[in-house]
Amino acid sequence: MLIEIPRTASNPQIPQITAAESSAAARAVIELFAKWNLGDAKAREILGGISPRTHARWKSGHHPRITRDLATRLSLLMGIHKALRILFSDAQHAYDWVSKPNENFNGRSPAELMAEGSIFALARMRSYLDAERGAW
Repeated sequence: MLIEIPRTASNPQIPQITAAESSAAARAVIELFAKWNLGDAKAREILGGISPRTHARWKSGHHPRITRDLATRLSLLMGIHKALRILFSDAQHAYDWVSKPNENFNGRSPAELMAEGSIFALARMRSYLDAERGAW
């Protein structure tokens, strides 16, 4: 006999990302891009094509309100970083992997693929790395 498990009620009252959370996420991603040795143009594309001025402000520590799209991108980037740190015991090897050509990507680097600008490119990279590390 099947017994229905009660469902958790959704909570539409959950607040949007706070200014402190968005600032922390932006700082983390800017630091991550530096460790990945990404140029500004690639970094801006990975963040959805933000303007050079906005990117410069992020780098100087002035972080704007984060849109839903940017919040999703930041989350995917943190997931990519986490997966790489799990896959590689040497942190520098993990950081270097992002810019190296990869035969699994037809000789393109992960950074090149992510810099296509599509949020789906980030999601595919996250899925690829999760599969590589044997995610559940």
